[in-house]
Amino acid sequence: MTILTAVIALLILAIIFGALLGYAAIRFKPEGNPLVESIDNLLPQTQCGQCGYPGCRPYADAIAGGDAINKCPPGGMATVEALADLLDLPVLELDAEDPDAEQNRIAVIREDECIGCTKCIQACPVDAILGAAKLMHTVIEKECTGCDLCLEPCPVDCIDMVSQSVTITNWRWQSPEAPKIIATDRAETTHEPR
Repeated sequence: MTILTAVIALLILAIIFGALLGYAAIRFKPEGNPLVESIDNLLPQTQCGQCGYPGCRPYADAIAGGDAINKCPPGGMATVEALADLLDLPVLELDAEDPDAEQNRIAVIREDECIGCTKCIQACPVDAILGAAKLMHTVIEKECTGCDLCLEPCPVDCIDMVSQSVTITNWRWQSPEAPKIIATDRAETTHEPR
């Protein structure tokens, strides 16, 4: 009789815990795809649209759906490499219309020509332009991502995109390229047990 009581008690506990786990799975179901969240966290969040999508989140959705990982000029090769590492894909060259897109470029406002219309301020997705209506504007270099979104709305064409000079604060060490190993080299490096 004690064995039957123990089996019944375990069966009742299994039903109770199964019901609790079923409820928790429905109630606390995560919203969205965790892979999309991871991809979105690697993107620079400039919302510039240079990838062909209206922002970084839609581009992350597209990457999770199989789109190319090399369409983000503000992120540069560092973002492409991080995405390739996350998704276990080969590193591709940066796909940019402008061949200088990988260079660290920033917007520079020719302040003597600026009329203070604030259109560039409204277009900047990262608030890197400082100024007020009918006053001179300037670009905060540390904040500018080089997305070019401020160029088109400027009515007097007083904004230039210039390559940022390399200084101690923005210099980055270039990663060495991995040596190319061909099949015959692999055969020589593997040792057969004696």
